[in-house]
Amino acid sequence: MSRKRPLILLSNDDGVHAQGLLHLKRAMKAIGEVIVVAPDRPRSSCSHSITLHKPLRVFEWRDEDGDIVYACNGMPADCVILGIRVLCGQMPDLVIGGINDGPNLGDDIIYSGTVAVAREAALEGCKAFAISVAGFENIHYETAALVAKWLAKQLLKIELPRGVFLNVNVPNLPLEQLKGLKITKRGFKHYVGPPEKRVDPQGRVYFWRGAERPVSENLPGTDVGEVTAGFVSVTPLHVDTTFAPLIEELRGWELSFGDLAEISNKRRRAKTHRT
Repeated sequence: MSRKRPLILLSNDDGVHAQGLLHLKRAMKAIGEVIVVAPDRPRSSCSHSITLHKPLRVFEWRDEDGDIVYACNGMPADCVILGIRVLCGQMPDLVIGGINDGPNLGDDIIYSGTVAVAREAALEGCKAFAISVAGFENIHYETAALVAKWLAKQLLKIELPRGVFLNVNVPNLPLEQLKGLKITKRGFKHYVGPPEKRVDPQGRVYFWRGAERPVSENLPGTDVGEVTAGFVSVTPLHVDTTFAPLIEELRGWELSFGDLAEISNKRRRAKTHRT
């Protein structure tokens, strides 16, 4: 494999057969050497789970273009770990998760396996982004693929701070209808309502997820708001989820906890005295 071109690792959570991954691969082949390591089946909403206590297996498979890709029985994060540490043979220049069917906005970021691809790559010290299309029907993969290609070129020119990765969402529109690109912060999008209660043929009650409805705020400057307005959103994220402003406010707990230890010591001394 020539090192004159950047090495790009691709994965997703929709599975190795997904059309979004195929379109992403085609776009990335124009600018670099591409290795695809993806789940062997859909793993949507698996978040950042990894596989423990059972074997990880990888199979070579030829996609509809005839290119060799790797299918893994694990999760998207597993695919990234195997890709970076084993299958690439060297550190990739860029890791991309996607193209995801449906948006990853607001709270979606927490649950998304596609976003976990970029997050895991950031943990490994690689530049990375996740890219999703804000639609589920008649998806404009070509638009998202061109956006991904443009972003990949930009990202290959710069350095990101360690632990930082990008989350990209593309409106489900033809390229000429996009209003532009906005750098955004994570917005508010949350799912409310109970899971649907059902009864199986044996009369046993079970619950089915998916009936919950999303509630969001389409505020300017947020991923939700700008994608709704027709812009591509690019949100810088960090693997460090510490909420630093609260640290000093809670610092007093350190001293208060010493009181708990002192109470325990007094009880122990009293018990020893009685015996």
